[in-house]
Amino acid sequence: MSPDGGGALKPLEPKGRPNAEGEMTGRGPTGPLDGAGKSSLTLPTVPPSAHHHDLRRSQPARWSRLFGSRQTPHMPEGHTVHRLAARLKQTLGGGPVEATSPQGRFELGATLIDGEEIVSSQAWGKYLFVKWTGGQILHVHLGLIGKFRNRGADPGEPRDSIRLRLRNDTACWDLTGPTRCEIITAPERRLIESKLGADPLRTRHDVTSARARFERSTKPVGAILLDQTVIAGLGNIYRAEILFLCGIHPNRPSKDLTNDDFDAVWSESGRLLKIGVRTGRIITTDPDEIGRPRSRMRSSDTLYVYHREHCRRCGSNIGTVVLGGRPIQFCPQCQPR
Repeated sequence: MSPDGGGALKPLEPKGRPNAEGEMTGRGPTGPLDGAGKSSLTLPTVPPSAHHHDLRRSQPARWSRLFGSRQTPHMPEGHTVHRLAARLKQTLGGGPVEATSPQGRFELGATLIDGEEIVSSQAWGKYLFVKWTGGQILHVHLGLIGKFRNRGADPGEPRDSIRLRLRNDTACWDLTGPTRCEIITAPERRLIESKLGADPLRTRHDVTSARARFERSTKPVGAILLDQTVIAGLGNIYRAEILFLCGIHPNRPSKDLTNDDFDAVWSESGRLLKIGVRTGRIITTDPDEIGRPRSRMRSSDTLYVYHREHCRRCGSNIGTVVLGGRPIQFCPQCQPR
């Protein structure tokens, strides 16, 4: 296969098996099968109450497990990776790039691209592909805690936690904590991309295939939206906000959505992701409702239901269910069952 962190060889095929619908179950090393490819545990709809606030104080670990925590890190969603891809090409393109692995786990891979120039830098959902003049392709998935930070022209001495450092005379990017960081071939890239669903941010996307997956799936729509083999790039925040804006209950079976419902989900996905690319933030609220432009919104202004106790629009208590292995918030009033 290809050099990855530590020089180990890892297969790209997911570890799982197809279910009755032909969808893969289990966890795969490339990520799109994680969570949403597994059976979803559905909890009863439980709006916050005095009892639940007591639970949050007395048993914070249990509260976090069931309903999520504001302190829990969030996996970067598609807009972050698309924005990153553009910035890498903008700041490192046009000349040779110095590549090193201060941590040592990606030393072989860094050697293969050291001194090369970037040909293209593209994202598909949460997956980053950087092609180099020598034909190598750097494949990165940030996972839950991964960061790719621009340190500027004078970054100082690297920390030993840096998996990969890319540097030229004007910019320096440090990669830490990725789920995947490897050099792959063009056929391996095609294999990864063949398992990914339609990306609303890409010029070419197979929305017909995504629609067909919805039509034949009995999974709750709140679970299928996390499945990266259906729609690539959506995460826990976007799925909650998209379903709210479309007025769809997250427990509704995907196959029960009408064509208009699916069109609304797809349209909102693209609209919100594009706002995210433009602003660098997940902002789903309407500036007219908030009373200020997106550029001036506080963090508390940006969402309707995600990690809120009351619906921003109607004031109802927020409900929570666990779908795709993660809690999702919704408004029982605005998103009736």
